[in-house]
Amino acid sequence: MWTLVGCRGWRGRVLVSWVSGVARRPRPAPTRSADAESWVASRLYGSADVEEKFDMSRFPVENIRNFSIIAHVDHGKSTLADRLLELTGTIDKTKNNKQVLDKLQVERERGITVKAQTASLFYDFEGKQYLLNLIDTPGHVDFNYEVSRSLSACQGVLLVVDANEGIQAQTVANFFLAFEAQLSIIPVINKIDLKSADPERVEKQIEKVFDIPRNECVKISAKLGTNVESILQAVIERIPPPKVHRKNPLRALVFDSTFDRYRGVIANIALFDGVVSKGDKIVSAHNQKTYEVNEVGVLNPNEQSTNKLYAGQVGYLIAGMKNITEAQVGDTLYLHRQPVEPLPGFKSAKPMVFAGMYPVDQSEYNNLKSAVEKLTLNDSSVTVHRDSSLALGAGWRLGFLGLLHMEVFNQRLEQEYNASVIMTTPTVPYKAVLSSAKLIKEYREKEITIINPAQFPDKSKVTEYLEPVVLGTIITPDEYTREIMMLCQARRAVQKNMIFIDQNRVMLKYLFPLNEIVVDFYDSLKSLSSGYASFDYEDAGYQAAELVKMDILLNGNIVEELVTIVHKDKAHSVGKAICERLKDSLPRQLFEIAVQAAIGSKIIARETVKAYRKNVLAKCYGGDITRKMKLLRRQAEGKKKLRKIGNIEVPKDAFIKVLKTQPDK
Repeated sequence: MWTLVGCRGWRGRVLVSWVSGVARRPRPAPTRSADAESWVASRLYGSADVEEKFDMSRFPVENIRNFSIIAHVDHGKSTLADRLLELTGTIDKTKNNKQVLDKLQVERERGITVKAQTASLFYDFEGKQYLLNLIDTPGHVDFNYEVSRSLSACQGVLLVVDANEGIQAQTVANFFLAFEAQLSIIPVINKIDLKSADPERVEKQIEKVFDIPRNECVKISAKLGTNVESILQAVIERIPPPKVHRKNPLRALVFDSTFDRYRGVIANIALFDGVVSKGDKIVSAHNQKTYEVNEVGVLNPNEQSTNKLYAGQVGYLIAGMKNITEAQVGDTLYLHRQPVEPLPGFKSAKPMVFAGMYPVDQSEYNNLKSAVEKLTLNDSSVTVHRDSSLALGAGWRLGFLGLLHMEVFNQRLEQEYNASVIMTTPTVPYKAVLSSAKLIKEYREKEITIINPAQFPDKSKVTEYLEPVVLGTIITPDEYTREIMMLCQARRAVQKNMIFIDQNRVMLKYLFPLNEIVVDFYDSLKSLSSGYASFDYEDAGYQAAELVKMDILLNGNIVEELVTIVHKDKAHSVGKAICERLKDSLPRQLFEIAVQAAIGSKIIARETVKAYRKNVLAKCYGGDITRKMKLLRRQAEGKKKLRKIGNIEVPKDAFIKVLKTQPDK
C-alpha cells in the first residue's frame, strides 16, 4: 500500500513523498546551506550514488588533467569556464549561467575576475572518464600574483585571445608566466561570432609573437558554445597528466586559501605525492604545527566532501586552522612523523602601492580593525602596518599590488563589512641610501625603505634617493603611436623597444618610474587611444632620482596627511594642483587662510581662502573718509589677531575631496 505523506521540510517548504506501508518521518533537512546540495542529491539519487560519484580513487593519474584559463581582461575566460561546466554536466544549462565561478559581489558588478577559482569536471572521452581540474584566473595586471600561484598547480593552460582585439599586453605577460613554468599552452581564439572578428589575423599574431603554429589554435565562441567541446578533447590530448607518486608519503602544496567564520581556514591544495584522508594528522612545513584533517574534498564548483584525495588531484582541505597565516600560501603539508622535503613555494607578493586608511569616525575603529583582519585573511597579498594621524586619528598603512587592487579592497570593505573609510593618496615605496655610519647604525641598514611620505629623510642625511621603476608593455593600433609616445615622455619614461606585431598593431616597451603610472596613466592611455591600447607592467627594481619632500601648509602649519614625495621637475605643477583643490574644499573662516606648498623653507605655490567679512561701513551714509578708514583699520587688526590665535581644523570631507586621484570637474 502506497501512502502520500506531506511534511514541513527544508526552509519551511512542504515536502511530499510516497512511502510504502506505515507513514514514516522524512530525513531531517540540513542545517547548513553548504550541505544543501549533497542533501538534495542524496534524496534524489541515494547517498550511495553520491559517494560513488565523488569516489576519487577511480581516477588513475593518467586520467587527470590540471589546467588554467589565462587571458587579457574581458577576453572571455569566465564565459568559457561557464560553457565547460555546462558541457561536463557540472551545472545545468540555463540562461542565468554568467560568471558562475565569480562568487564575489565586486566581481559580478565590475565584470572582472578578482580571485582565482577552482572547479573539478568529470568528462567521458573514448570510453574513459577523466578528471579535469580547471582554475579560472584574473586577467588584470594587479592580480598577476593570483595567476602565477594558480599555474603552480597545473600542467597546461588555455591561452584565450579575443578574435576582434587580438593579442593584448596581459596576453603577452600571461604567456611568459606559463612559458617560464614549462606548461603546455593551447591557444584559443574566442568570440569568432562577432561581425568584426578576424581569427586569421589573430592566428598570424600568435605565430609571430609566441612562435606557436597556426594549426594548434582552437577557434570558438564561448558565448554561443560553438566548438567548445574540441577544447576538452585538446586538453586531454595535448596536456600531460601530472608527474606524481601515490605510494610516496603525502606532499601537498597550498596554492590558495580563504576564511570561513564557522569552519576556519579552507586551504586549496594540489597533491604532488601520497594520499590525504579525513582524520589524518598533518604538519605544516612553514610553522611546524600539527593539525587533524576535518574535511577534504573537491570543488564541483561548490564544495563536495570526499573520503580521500590522491596525488595529482586538486581540492580543498579543512583542518581547524583559525588564522590564515597558519595556511601560508606556498606552504607544504605532510603527514605527522613522515617529514618530506618542502616544495619550492612562491615568491611573496610585493606591494607596489601604499595608501593610508582611516575610519570616517574614530568610534568605528575597532569594527574597522576587525573587518580589515577578516578581509586580509581572504586576501593575503595585502600588507598592513598600524599608523596614526593628527587630523584623521588612528588607522593603517596598507600595501597593495596596484590601484585596482586598492579599489577592489575598499569596495569589498564597504559591501561585505559595511565599513566606510578615508583612503589617502596612493604612494609608492621609495629608498634612501644613508650617508653616515652613525645613521646606518641607528637604522641597522644602509638602504632604508620609505612607505610613508611623512618619514622621508632630509637630503643632508642621505647620499641619494631611489625610486621604483617598472618595465611597461603597451600594445596599440599604430595610428595612436605618436600620442602615446608623447604621453610616455611626459611621464619620464625611457623607450626600450618597439615591434610591429602585424600591419596595424605595434608593441612598445618603456621603462617607467612607478610613481608616474600609479594614479591616472591607464585612464590617460585609454583616452588617447579611444580605448584600444592595452598596458601591462612588471617590476624592474630601483633607480636613482632627484626626489623632494613637498609639505602642504595652512597658515604656516604643516598638514601631515597631505605630505607628498615628488620629482624635483614636477614639484611646482603638483603643488599648485593640490593648493587649488584644497582652496575649493576648505570652509571659509572669519580670517584669511594661506594654503601653501613648500619644499623645505621655499614656498613654490600658494592659494588664499578669503575670510568672511562684515560690512562695517553699512551705517556710514556719509561723513568724513577718516571715519571709514578708522573702522576698516580696526577690522583688519581684529582679523590679524584672530588669524594668530585661530585654529584651522581640516574637515574630513575636505580631505576626501583633496585626496581623490583627480579633482571633480
